[in-house]
Amino acid sequence: MTEYDVILEWPDGRTETIDAPENESVLDAAQRAGVRLPYDCRKGTCITCVGRLLEVDGDDAGDNEATDEDSDADGAVGSPNPADAFAYRRSPAALTEREQTDGYVLLCIAQPRADCRLEVGPQIRAQVGDSPWA
Repeated sequence: MTEYDVILEWPDGRTETIDAPENESVLDAAQRAGVRLPYDCRKGTCITCVGRLLEVDGDDAGDNEATDEDSDADGAVGSPNPADAFAYRRSPAALTEREQTDGYVLLCIAQPRADCRLEVGPQIRAQVGDSPWA
């Protein structure tokens, strides 16, 4: 079984690195390691567990050179692609396509496929807003 290093970062500067097997969600791996993350539904519908992908295998958005593929219509460089770092147990119904493109990830159903770094905590949920199912 393959395990990945998932680095969790909070706004206060605290970081935790957890070992996350590919068949386990980031939330489950964090709880197994004794790391507390916000969550509620565990089904990917409530957004409480949302995190934001900052880096995949050492390739963060700030280090990328802008290419046409990486840029949006305004020429801004996008966030790392969550599809490069995670598989989902089920569709992340609470996130729009745009939110996924912007790097937001539902940690209760996201299973790692690469070493990565995530911004976590309630402030990330505030960036996304409420679940469309709430």
